[in-house]
Amino acid sequence: MQHIENKLKNIKLVITDVDGVLTDGSLIYSSEGEILKIFNVKDGLGIRLLMENGVQVAVLSGRDSAVLRKRISDLGIQHFQLGKLEKETACYQLMQAVGVRPEETAYIGDDSVDLPAFAVCGLSIAVADGLSYVKNQADLVLETCGGRGAFRELADKILMAQGKAENYQTAQGFLKQAQKMAQ
Repeated sequence: MQHIENKLKNIKLVITDVDGVLTDGSLIYSSEGEILKIFNVKDGLGIRLLMENGVQVAVLSGRDSAVLRKRISDLGIQHFQLGKLEKETACYQLMQAVGVRPEETAYIGDDSVDLPAFAVCGLSIAVADGLSYVKNQADLVLETCGGRGAFRELADKILMAQGKAENYQTAQGFLKQAQKMAQ
């Protein structure tokens, strides 16, 4: 675990998959055929906490939708690639856009489409309900399932490793973060 702790300390960019990570992987269709997704507010706060503490967050999804674009906008995420099934090149492009090296980049995923991203990022993370062969290739397997706060679990681990746990574990620390988020 010390090896993982050292990797977490150096993370400057987290690239996240969406379906199966920020959502539970379900697609809900309205009667008009619109696809709806359910996002977990804990993950959203984890994303904001990372960004307020100097760790960039990027979204990389095989799908593109208006609801996903709205969520990205609401969270203030500036780096994203949507409708990308070829995630290796997309990860390199996101790293270049942010100005980080692979060893400073973490990727969180759950399915086969995420394996090329695992191969090029310095730290690969799988959600608890990821497919077994994906979890076997991950550096870290979370205890939380996708869409249930898995990203938040990762955010807390990164902030703890970087000595910033007070920013989410204490009232005063969180109040400082909340003030930054409100600006």
